[in-house]
Amino acid sequence: MFKLIHKDKSTKARLGKLKTAHGEVNTPVFMPVGTQGTVKTISNEELKDCDVEIILGNAYHLYLRPGLEIIKKAGGLHKFMGWAGPILTDSGGYQVFSLAVLRKISEDGVEFSSHIDGSKHSLTPEKAVEIQLALGSDIMMTLDECVHYPAARDYVEQSLGLTTRWAKRSKEFFENAKVENKKLLFGIVQGSTYSDLRKKAVQDLLEIGFDGYAIGGVSVGEPQNLIYEVAGYTASLLPEDKARYLMGLGTPPDMLEPHKGLHKAPFQYSRTIGITASLIA
Repeated sequence: MFKLIHKDKSTKARLGKLKTAHGEVNTPVFMPVGTQGTVKTISNEELKDCDVEIILGNAYHLYLRPGLEIIKKAGGLHKFMGWAGPILTDSGGYQVFSLAVLRKISEDGVEFSSHIDGSKHSLTPEKAVEIQLALGSDIMMTLDECVHYPAARDYVEQSLGLTTRWAKRSKEFFENAKVENKKLLFGIVQGSTYSDLRKKAVQDLLEIGFDGYAIGGVSVGEPQNLIYEVAGYTASLLPEDKARYLMGLGTPPDMLEPHKGLHKAPFQYSRTIGITASLIA
């Protein structure tokens, strides 16, 4: 599914190829956001002209509007969007914690009120995967709790334990679903700015085993130099034979940043267009 083609000895930047059910993605790759089934202000043809290979959608927004039934009737998210290439979808966890009017976190999952109309919903690790399977996503993300900065260590530690248990449940549901076309499930590394908790998160996720690993919990309020430091450290812990997804970063300054931590990590940025997004390397 992921093939490492070349690694630079001095910077540890990588070239790779990620195989999905809707085609191959050459990494590193910039991933523009098509939150509700479209990249704002840019047509699919313009995206192709920019050499965009993969688009990011969001399960939370698509689930609430237009809703899964409409997307299913259209033949899945690819046909709904008119996009034949790979699509990655976020689980919706971040949006629940940042947009939901009211929310209640428990071991089972999250109960929340829609930011659109106040309607009540429940999102469990299993349902997050189920929604993404219904969308037809090529790369799916596990449900996690994204902790904003700053956060006390004891809260981060408790939250990380919950995220890890949710990740295990997501993997079990994904495996039991027995998807015909090969889909990929990525685990998300949390742990805020605490390096030992980041290390523990990676170790726990590796034990569960995922098709790729995402660096989450960055760009959530911390200063820029700390974002680079945490992302660089976390990336250095991840396995060489798996794709890496840096969540929430993708502005031109981020891609041009050659120091403050990221130069030590296996990321190299290219093929950029001016939309905030995320990166897979």
